[in-house]
Amino acid sequence: MTQAKASLAGCAAAIAGTGFMGWVHAEALRRIGVRIAGALGSSAAKSASFAEPYGAVGYESYDQLLQDPQVDVVHITTPNDTHFAMARDAILAGKHVLCEKPLAMTAEETAQLVALAAEHPQLHTGVNYNIRFYPLCCEARQRIDTGALGRVFHVTGSYVQDWLLHQTDYNWRVRADRGGALRAVADIGTHWMDLLQWITGQPIQSVCADLQTAYTTRHRPSGEVQSFASVDAEAATEAVTVDTDDAANILLRFADGSRGSVSVSQVTAGRKNCLRYEIAGASGAMAWNSEKPCELWLGSRDAANSVLLRDPALLSVPAAAVASYPGGHNEGYDDSFKQSFLSFYGHLLDGEGCGLPTVASFAEGHREVAVCEAILHSHSSRGWVDVT
Repeated sequence: MTQAKASLAGCAAAIAGTGFMGWVHAEALRRIGVRIAGALGSSAAKSASFAEPYGAVGYESYDQLLQDPQVDVVHITTPNDTHFAMARDAILAGKHVLCEKPLAMTAEETAQLVALAAEHPQLHTGVNYNIRFYPLCCEARQRIDTGALGRVFHVTGSYVQDWLLHQTDYNWRVRADRGGALRAVADIGTHWMDLLQWITGQPIQSVCADLQTAYTTRHRPSGEVQSFASVDAEAATEAVTVDTDDAANILLRFADGSRGSVSVSQVTAGRKNCLRYEIAGASGAMAWNSEKPCELWLGSRDAANSVLLRDPALLSVPAAAVASYPGGHNEGYDDSFKQSFLSFYGHLLDGEGCGLPTVASFAEGHREVAVCEAILHSHSSRGWVDVT
């Protein structure tokens, strides 16, 4: 066992939330050798069922989780409306925190968490925008940073899914009181916006947004439905009013004067989980598609276009650091969590993170929520709004 692995094995995590994202976190933690001390679900039975395969404790309450002396890091994968209180209480209990996005429901809440984290500098905190850790996204960032594309003119792209296409599709995320007033934009659009701000190094300065709700009424099955799970067509349902966004089109202005546009949708048939971007610069262009994550398209005006395949031998040093397998051995969604967690725990242990890119900070998580509030304001006012 390497020294890094030995150090990671000395850490223990607790997972709050036993749905789809909790399972993804658990599998990534197991891959990097971090012990799962326990898990908390919405009931004692769910906690125990989730924890059992990992030889972990099934907690009966969040207080019990926070009082467990074995736990070093709390992974928050619960519905959005719980993030603020859980992150706050974990910090006050002396635990490191890795929170799923969004960091909280409002910019007022996220600002409080940023301030609280600053008051406890000995604790490591982050927001899991995992898409940063695809090797070719790291490569795109490096090429922008070294000036290979020249001055960036504009970025375009989308993040589209189809898991809420039917009126009978339902999940807690469609409820404003659980997920927030923004849904598709906050749920997946913030991934795109965080990624492009991180790649270009330019924060979004102002937005002009048009939101769409495909179904103002959805048919909710009895009980909750896990993300991406199929709904039984024969199950009893009740009609629920929906006023959160199924789709959005957003114009963007970045701090350096470059422009952008992004389309977000959870009602695009056939697109299961597809994030795309294209960056146009004075010296070239780049494009990437998360459903083909091992290919980076490179565009040229005066030479043949090309496709860079994910191969550590062909990548820049920062990108190669998050590519574990040789060329031709595909890496994807689950690997991005592995690399994100290796970075988080690496920075926690030695401040260096094994040379990996950094996980989004609470301050960056706060910025994404501020962008979301500007988008909501823009849609309501029907005009451009600055991000405050």
